[in-house]
This record gives sequence, structure tokens and C-alpha cells, in this order.
Amino acid sequence: MKLSMQKIQVFLAVSLTFLSSIGVQAQSANPNVELNPSLIFAAPPPPKDIGEPGKRAEAGSRGCGQDINKPLASSQKRLTALVPVYSNSELVFGTTIREHPSFVFYVPYASDFASGEFVLEDEAQNQTTYKTSLTGTPGIVDLRLPSKAAPLEIGKQYRWYFNIYCQKDNQIIANVEGYVKREQLKPTLKTQLEKATPSQQVNLYAANGIWYEALSAATELRRTNSQDTSWTALLQAIGLNDFATEPKVECCNLEN
Repeated sequence: MKLSMQKIQVFLAVSLTFLSSIGVQAQSANPNVELNPSLIFAAPPPPKDIGEPGKRAEAGSRGCGQDINKPLASSQKRLTALVPVYSNSELVFGTTIREHPSFVFYVPYASDFASGEFVLEDEAQNQTTYKTSLTGTPGIVDLRLPSKAAPLEIGKQYRWYFNIYCQKDNQIIANVEGYVKREQLKPTLKTQLEKATPSQQVNLYAANGIWYEALSAATELRRTNSQDTSWTALLQAIGLNDFATEPKVECCNLEN
């Protein structure tokens, strides 16, 4: 049954408290931007059976041939996965409800010297590797698992890697990695989503801790409605508001 507005407000308030308790990174809002005040990302409890926490951003990504000992300017943005990180453990983790979700990254490299590789590893450590080209413009890249790929299984956890290679010598110049788990969509939430507007769908996914679908819905809203602030609010909720104004790059297909 659809929740009343009062119940939704209470639920979101509880979600905010829960979010604070598990320590997902966040940053304060830009006072010059009126963000969606009802959008709260309630991160799910982090898995307990993970070894290496992952890496959301490359600490020192640089172009081919650049001196690895030369510090990057503070203004230079690194290869970054647009996904939550738990600040108490540095765990890079998000959930999805889809068989073939999209993985979103900020890529600061152009296609004239670099290419990408996305690797998905299941719980048995079986890996599937996908190649992808890059465009000539740095920006936000959306990598969707191909429909012909083996679907993510409900209740299963997967590790992903995104590597950037220098085409000149085929060496990795940057990489990020993390985890994704597919969850079962609850019937009540399914009903709510079917009746919700696109903006409300972002809020519902976020309030239920379903990161990948929240980001996909916000990405579509950003494309179709320039006045909607869901994209900016969602990135700010996980401490990535510096990437909110980066352009969306229309590419790139994953291929085996």
C-alpha cells in the first residue's frame, strides 16, 4: 500500500539517522544550489565477508608518458567510480536490483591514447573481461553490462574492476575497483515505484539503499530535465558533488 506523505517523511528521517550511523561519506550542500530536500541515500549495512575494501578513486592517475614521480595539481580530477564508500572501512560497495546494471565512472582520459577494460568477478572468482573504447572528451561514462552477459544473481556479491590502459605500451595508468550485490526488489517498493514520478523514483531507490538504480534514474532525469536536481543531490549524498557538473559522455559499449 502506498505510504502517506507523513509516513514517507518519517521513513526518510529514520533513513538519515541510519546513514549517519554507518558512516557513508558525505559533504555539505552548496548554498547556491537548491537541491531536492527529500533525497536521502540510506546505505545498506556493509557486507562482513569482504577482504580488500576496493578503491573508489585513483590516487595518482595521469596520462601516458607523464612522470609518475611528479605530483598532480590539486585541481586535476582522477578516475573515479560514482559509487558510495563507507568512510569507516573505505569499502566501495553498492546494491542493484537488475540483472544487467550500469556502472558509472568519471574518466579524465581521451581515446587518442587510452582504452578501458571492465572486469566482473563472481564469488567463485570467475572473471569476465569486457573491453571498451573511450571518447575524445573527458566526462561521465556509463558502462552497462551487455544483455547477452550472464545476469547477476539475486543474493550474490560481485567484485568489479575498471582499468585504463595506455595504448602506446598497453600499461595500466589508472584503475578503480569495488563491489556490487544484487538484491530482490520488495513487492511494496515495486508498487511504489510503478506509481511514482521519475524524481520520486530516485528518492525511493535512494531511501531504500539501492544505489545503482537511483543513479541510473537520476542520470536519465539529468538528460531529460535540466531543472531537476536529483543527480546533483545524489552525488552530494555520497561526497562526490565535485563531479555533478561534469558532462555526460555518450559512449561506451562493453565488448568481450
